[in-house]
Amino acid sequence: MAGETMRFRNPAGHAGLVNNLVSLASSLTAFFETRVGLFARESKTALLHLLLLAGAVVGALVLLGSGYIFLIVSAIFGIAHAAGVSWVWIALVAALLHFLLAGGCGFFAMQQLKKPMFEASMFELKRDREWLKSVDKKNQNPGR
Repeated sequence: MAGETMRFRNPAGHAGLVNNLVSLASSLTAFFETRVGLFARESKTALLHLLLLAGAVVGALVLLGSGYIFLIVSAIFGIAHAAGVSWVWIALVAALLHFLLAGGCGFFAMQQLKKPMFEASMFELKRDREWLKSVDKKNQNPGR
């Protein structure tokens, strides 16, 4: 026994090609099942994380908006008190100023929409389409 060599054991066994392929398919299936399970568990965690993040962003935007409103109202009353003018006129001027700024932002957005996006990608896709058309023409006329 001491001089006896240890036999090599093939983990797939000596069952032949078909059984080895079945074993490979079984191993791949088990591998993908574990990965899908891990993805499902992590996607649930990621969804919860994103929902909490979205809630925090919405809360921050609501508080930011209300803070902005309080700031504008305070500025209106402060300016009206300092100038000795009715707060209604100051509020009207503030509203007009906001509408002008909103119009400027809208104009800027419209100008940005007119600019083409992904110019290099569109150029490459156009070249690819032309190349495919030329290849198609060559394949239709192989003798020429």
